[in-house]
Amino acid sequence: MFHYLVTMGLFMLFMSLYTFVMNHSHLLNSLLSLEMMSVTIYFLIGVIFTFLGLELFYLLFFLVMVVCEGVLGLSLLIILVHSHGEDYSKSFNFIQC
Repeated sequence: MFHYLVTMGLFMLFMSLYTFVMNHSHLLNSLLSLEMMSVTIYFLIGVIFTFLGLELFYLLFFLVMVVCEGVLGLSLLIILVHSHGEDYSKSFNFIQC
């Protein structure tokens, strides 16, 4: 059972990494892929900690960091859409002041 859960978690991690690499044209797609990677890592850490019989307190700390990362990404997305009007990455000109 443990091997199936770890295999499924690794598959989810690689699929989210593939999605992040291949669909980076919109910032929202990139943020969703990063969130999927974070949730998958959270799942894998939970499975491994449960299998080894370790404390699950560290999962709560990791979950707080994932939420902070998500909030920071969404706030950057809102600022970017407000200033540029869209989240299409290839239309940004960062050279201009």
